[in-house]
Amino acid sequence: MTPRATGLSFALSAIFIFAMQDGISRHLGGAYPPVFIAMIRFWVFAGFALVLASRSSVGLRATAAARRRGLQIARGVLLATQIVVSILSFSKVGLAATHSLYAGTPLVVACLSMPFLGEKVGWERWAATGIGFIGILLIVNPLHASFDAKIALPVFGMMLFAAYSVMTRLASRTDSPGTAFLYTGVAGAVAISVVGPFYWTNLTLGDWFWMLVLCVSSTCGHYLLIRSLAYLDAVVVQPMYYIQTVLVCMIGVFVFDEVLTANMVAGCAIVICSGIFIIWREARGGRAAAPAVDPAGTA
Repeated sequence: MTPRATGLSFALSAIFIFAMQDGISRHLGGAYPPVFIAMIRFWVFAGFALVLASRSSVGLRATAAARRRGLQIARGVLLATQIVVSILSFSKVGLAATHSLYAGTPLVVACLSMPFLGEKVGWERWAATGIGFIGILLIVNPLHASFDAKIALPVFGMMLFAAYSVMTRLASRTDSPGTAFLYTGVAGAVAISVVGPFYWTNLTLGDWFWMLVLCVSSTCGHYLLIRSLAYLDAVVVQPMYYIQTVLVCMIGVFVFDEVLTANMVAGCAIVICSGIFIIWREARGGRAAAPAVDPAGTA
């Protein structure tokens, strides 16, 4: 296989694993506290990050020597919060609706990149962003008689992950991806462990199996994603997250009997097209986004 084909195979494998993870989170989130589920996942995530840092060429101490330690810690805490919101949204709103809205994350990042990153946003990106938000309105469908206020959960989760993505770009200017990955896992695990034990719940034997699968697949998914970024630029990998959106929607419909309405399909298609255009414009302008190692809703 060529290096590009190898990288694509790693990235696609990671995307399939992340989609499966969200399905398992949807199952567990319907029966157990999301904080508890996220805490177990972050414990495994932190252990994996520590092992990677220890085995890196520079070692654990050098990897942990962040120039912007406060920003790195804030990223980890923010992602832990976003994961909890995602799991809650999966169980309360559904996989399809949640990921349809999460597809709009690059649109929010585009809006935040000007004031926080100092990037110049041209009229083409603003136009794509505006069209994308029309797609989000189609998904939310606020004028429908059965509009549910719980839709605020995925919207809030999308905002949190957009903020996390902007902070990741900002941190990448001074710290290495290895440092960012280490702080994401460890800071997130420490933060969620402050409140997580109060939500400790006894899982059934069958659900402990699914929790084990969730943790192992998370580790494998992140490893494959990291390997893919060794062969491919982040701008090539980033649009592939939209494949995860499609897969998760299919899991929601065929496994959990969720309803995928026509306005959700149309809105999601508009959002995905707008997001891909924005990513392409960033790459063309030499401002490709820093690799977001953690796709929304994963840890």
